[in-house]
Amino acid sequence: MTDTKPSVLFVCVHNAGRSQMAAGWLRHLAGDAVEVRSAGSAPADRINPVAVEAMAEVGIDITDQTPKILTPEASEASSVVITMGCGDVCPYFPGQRHEDWKLDDPAGQGIDAVRPIRDEIRDRVQALVEDLVPQPLT
Repeated sequence: MTDTKPSVLFVCVHNAGRSQMAAGWLRHLAGDAVEVRSAGSAPADRINPVAVEAMAEVGIDITDQTPKILTPEASEASSVVITMGCGDVCPYFPGQRHEDWKLDDPAGQGIDAVRPIRDEIRDRVQALVEDLVPQPLT
């Protein structure tokens, strides 16, 4: 076991919906136990307002986040890279764990369509936290 804090990079094309919701969930569920990053291969101008609304419904504020461009440096600095539809645009570095989460795209969807995406992301992030952050023995 190492003393290094795990770091996770969530990547989707626009860094405006799925990856921002995932990063919000990870910050919420793991606190400061995991370093959280998100980025996109073609970032949007702003976060999807319906994603912001969906996260606000569960008490998570992502309004302070902005879409960021995916850089090799951000990828290389991450121990786990989770892609959400960006395909081969994401660079691989030795020693990294990569996962590709197949999730519906919330872009252009109403809140009723985005809620199940948000909830699926929550479940996946919860499993990720349980895998990355040692739980105290009870």
